[in-house]
Amino acid sequence: MDEDSSGLEVVYIASGQLRAEVIRSKLEAAGIPVLLQYESLGIVMGLTVDGLGEVRVLVPAEYANEARALLVELEEPLTEDSDDFPEISDISDMLE
Repeated sequence: MDEDSSGLEVVYIASGQLRAEVIRSKLEAAGIPVLLQYESLGIVMGLTVDGLGEVRVLVPAEYANEARALLVELEEPLTEDSDDFPEISDISDMLE
């Protein structure tokens, strides 16, 4: 657990802003408040080496376990028998 004096806890460290924004969206959709912490130089210069592209995803300590559980789901790869894959007929209906 990485908790600071503000009561926030790091639940994920992303390599780059894009991945961090995906994580933030997932957590906020579940009603979990999120703060992203990063070095501005990495964003401004587009650097992702030596930790400059590192983005820490922080949530209030009381949400940390729930956030980690959601992130485990996000990291799990989809399989063919997963319900997350749409059926071909569903896709065809969407295109019409």
